[in-house]
Amino acid sequence: MALDPSNPLPAALFDALIAVDTPTICNALEQVMGSRTATGFTRKPFVATEPTARLVGFARTATIRAASPGSMSPEEKERRRLAYYDHVAGGPGPRITVIQDLDSEPGVGAFWGEVNSAIHHGLGVAGCITNGSVRDLDALTTGFPILAGCLTPSHAWVHIVDIACEVEIFGMPVHNGDLIHADRHGAVTLPHAIADAIPDAIALCARKEAVLISAARAGDFTPAKLRAAWAEMKKVV
Repeated sequence: MALDPSNPLPAALFDALIAVDTPTICNALEQVMGSRTATGFTRKPFVATEPTARLVGFARTATIRAASPGSMSPEEKERRRLAYYDHVAGGPGPRITVIQDLDSEPGVGAFWGEVNSAIHHGLGVAGCITNGSVRDLDALTTGFPILAGCLTPSHAWVHIVDIACEVEIFGMPVHNGDLIHADRHGAVTLPHAIADAIPDAIALCARKEAVLISAARAGDFTPAKLRAAWAEMKKVV
């Protein structure tokens, strides 16, 4: 059954997804889809403000710019910022804000720092994924993990450009409402149509990998033993 993004993420599915890292999710997606893929995930490293944290939730998307003031009046920038906060605070959870910095040099100014981490955490947002920058590393709100493209000390002229739009983060296209899994390795989108098949695929991948890992770590490992373990692995269902 396809996941309904207009409802909260089922607790059992959330628990199964948050229990594993993002590479494991990618393995499970390949199992469900029946082949490997080179799309749907980020392709560059992040600065992880909480390296052991994992994120699972529905994307709340927006775009920013920071390298120049832009053409909006201060009043319009304020209205758009407040509309953005309404956007990330609404809808089913858990929610992850996903912000693309549109500047030719993303990260000139940081949207993310002490204040915005506190605001978003207070609004019930689980965390952030951005190709832009983060600052205030020692003052960020604990429990609000941020995956950012870089560090910078200034916010420059950072302002919201658009809300609930399609974005791209390090090669990963994201639509508002997409289901995302992320950790220090990067992020991946999980298609709603197959999300409920991922937990069984995670378990299957673990059973298959266990055969090879056990053989490799048993001692006196040889190519012949690898071939035998490989044949046993292919039988696992």
